[in-house]
Amino acid sequence: MTEQPNLEARTEHPARPAQGTWQGRADPASPPHRTRRRFLTYLVAAPTLAVGTGLALDGVPPAAAEAVVPTLPAAADLVDLGDVLILAGAPTAHLLVLTVGEDGTVTFRLPREEVGQGITTAVAMLVAEELDVPLAKVRVQLDDARPELLFNQFTGSSNSIRSLYDPVRRTAAAARARLVHAAAGRWGLEPGTLRTEDGSVVAPDGRTAPYGSLTAAAASRHLAALTATPKPESAHRLVGTPTSRIDARAMVTGRQRYTLDLDVPGAKPCMVRRPPTLGGTVRSVNNERAVRAMPGVLDTVVVPTGVAVVAETFGQALDAKNALDVTWGPGTVDGLSDDGIRARLRAATSLPPITLPLAEHLDAEFDFAFVSHAPMETNSAVADVRPDRAEIWSALKTPIVAQQTLAKELGLPVDKVTVHVVQGGGSFGRRLFFDAALEAAQVSRASKRPVRLMWSRIDDTRHGRMRPATHHKIRATYGLGQVLGFDHRVAAVETDFRHGLGEILTATAAKLPGGLGNAGFAQTLFHTTVKSPYHFGVTTQRLTEVPLRMPTASWRSVYSANTRGAEEMLIDELAARMGKDPVEFRRTFLRNRAQRAVLDKVAAEGAWGRPMPAGHAQGVGFHEEYKSRTACLVEIDATDPRRPRVTKAVIAADVGRAVNPRGLEAQLLGGLTDAISTTLTAGLHIDKGLPLEGSYSQFHYARQKDTPPDVRIFVMPATGEPGGAGELGVPAAVGAIGNAYARATGTRPRRFPVNFDVDFTPFPR
Repeated sequence: MTEQPNLEARTEHPARPAQGTWQGRADPASPPHRTRRRFLTYLVAAPTLAVGTGLALDGVPPAAAEAVVPTLPAAADLVDLGDVLILAGAPTAHLLVLTVGEDGTVTFRLPREEVGQGITTAVAMLVAEELDVPLAKVRVQLDDARPELLFNQFTGSSNSIRSLYDPVRRTAAAARARLVHAAAGRWGLEPGTLRTEDGSVVAPDGRTAPYGSLTAAAASRHLAALTATPKPESAHRLVGTPTSRIDARAMVTGRQRYTLDLDVPGAKPCMVRRPPTLGGTVRSVNNERAVRAMPGVLDTVVVPTGVAVVAETFGQALDAKNALDVTWGPGTVDGLSDDGIRARLRAATSLPPITLPLAEHLDAEFDFAFVSHAPMETNSAVADVRPDRAEIWSALKTPIVAQQTLAKELGLPVDKVTVHVVQGGGSFGRRLFFDAALEAAQVSRASKRPVRLMWSRIDDTRHGRMRPATHHKIRATYGLGQVLGFDHRVAAVETDFRHGLGEILTATAAKLPGGLGNAGFAQTLFHTTVKSPYHFGVTTQRLTEVPLRMPTASWRSVYSANTRGAEEMLIDELAARMGKDPVEFRRTFLRNRAQRAVLDKVAAEGAWGRPMPAGHAQGVGFHEEYKSRTACLVEIDATDPRRPRVTKAVIAADVGRAVNPRGLEAQLLGGLTDAISTTLTAGLHIDKGLPLEGSYSQFHYARQKDTPPDVRIFVMPATGEPGGAGELGVPAAVGAIGNAYARATGTRPRRFPVNFDVDFTPFPR
């Protein structure tokens, strides 16, 4: 077998030489004849704490205009959650791996999860830009769980591109420098006289050396240590250009491989019969022998979450699980339904709001229902557990804590548990938890065979993670044409953050009792993400969580979708109370020019204020988070208030620097669709401890007929480094849709979704 020389660049701390290679590849001390097979590590500077200082100072709003009562910076103005995650990951941000093969193909191992948000394409663009290779020559592989990365294999909080932008460019620049020096050595020229183009090093006289021909020399340990600097943004030709997804063709032709498409030898289909209420337990299986005798059934296994059936086909597993007769123990919220939960949330905001003397105030209360994450791909995993080792495949946004938890559950050393990260068919926060991987491992261990676990759509809707219900009590205080105070109290069913920051230490900390555990994480996340973009005088935003034991998780935009959506609706009411146009009112109180620019853009492009027929109206909303800002203008047809439809949307976004504007447009379009769904029709009814909804036919997420035929998205000119995008699009759109509905119908909605009937027959429990 012919050896294949490769160049692999991994950025590490410059103060010491590379300390070996990953996954059993050759040690740096290997004899010279093996150097062609080993992978090169290369050293460049890692981020330092000075980055955090700069971020904090950049986040302070400019001085207030004289015409408004200034508001002091909120915590999220100074340091947002993305800043925290970047700083936490700084010590290992440099541990990235890039390989240049003999055929010139560049492979980058991405320590994040791709679930449709387009980060593989954006990262491939960064690599292609820095190395001057065609995008088609770049491959992005999702990395297995790597515990040494600590906080740097966590996918969430709009943080992937923000945290990877510099490290990826530095890693690719390191590889480019090695290739250039290898070519210089071959030709006897100075490296500074050479350039790179189209996957080759080019000499002044026109000679070219394809990267693949230089990999062995570039990987030599004898090549001196080099200084590599990424290109300035002004030299970018690909980054910032709208680019189609690198996986688009595979996705639309069915060639994209998801977890259940993997060919794992011997893995048998598996499904789980789940309890009739959330958190219920198995007391006894009353017909186990009969079920085991059914066609194709190989095994039945009791796990903490239910009774699993392993069979030859998924159809046989489904039939067998439905035939199970199980005596169930009680769940965690058996006696609770929507009205009882709503009463608890209202009680949590019962303290009187802040009042100011000699001023008027406007009060409003809003309720938002539970919402399913509802990804297209249901929860799934493949597991092969042996007495001395285990191997797991699943779509995971927190693979490190998954690996560590699985090792503990199985009684194995962490290095004996291999966790493969597979591209996921959607997430929206759902895959921060690794329920399916844990279940599959438990079944595989008990059944002594590899298993292929799939949650049914009913199970995924009823027993999957959900966005918690919330109640909002807001008071705006005003007088003499000014907003003097803004008090927003949020009560939410507890959001589960027990995945921590993606590794076992913070996951364990989140399980501590009292305010030190999950509640502490909730407060931290709330105050590092939620902020008001307006100068509204004394501004307070407070969170109280009601600790109900329900399977919750962060849902897209986490607290901001409801909190800021409700605020944007109240701002329209406040503008009307003070005799102001909603757009001009926002312009007056927004804190800086960048914020006003996106608002002005949608107002101009959407022809704000144009005449509309009866039952039709425009609405506008604004949101800022993770160093990015956006405005949304919608038009709605609510001539039938029971069947409203958003007919047009205009969105403008300023994310600092968009690596792939087309990907950003897709994120904003997805956020708009989420907002249309959850504001108008989509939610979960809780009835005696279980959601009634069990499929897409019952969870009324927007269909194609419900989405606007006219959507225009404007990406503002690039400035600075990338901000966050994944969470950005929902809150402004929620506010805009609510405001448009109110203007079209003359009724200001207070409960969401607006139309929330049980117009279906629930599946049996």
